[in-house]
Amino acid sequence: VLLQASGGGLVQAGGSLRLSCAASGFVFIINNLAWYRQGPGSQRELVAAVTTRGSTNYADSVKSRFTISRDNTKNTVYLQMNSLRPEDTAVYYCAANLPGTGRWDWGQGTQVTVSS
Repeated sequence: VLLQASGGGLVQAGGSLRLSCAASGFVFIINNLAWYRQGPGSQRELVAAVTTRGSTNYADSVKSRFTISRDNTKNTVYLQMNSLRPEDTAVYYCAANLPGTGRWDWGQGTQVTVSS
């Protein structure tokens, strides 16, 4: 299983970024997918998730600002982040879960830094 996240960077508050996570080594279409983040001195937290059927859920702190999507033809999951805030600064990780197994596979993370 390989999950390669990209698209992070430095952006000013109010700006946007789009993260991508390219997957390989497993059957993408049957996995739930998610983005997590870990800020300085914080625990890793769920940002957004999308199921195999396309249902989504979001952390309250990012609702209406972030959008998760998946492209099963490209084995890629995206996170569109708008109206970014300094508190969104974190390392963002993509993850994949095969339903019913309890197992999560993780990518290497991409740094997002939002300046005020």
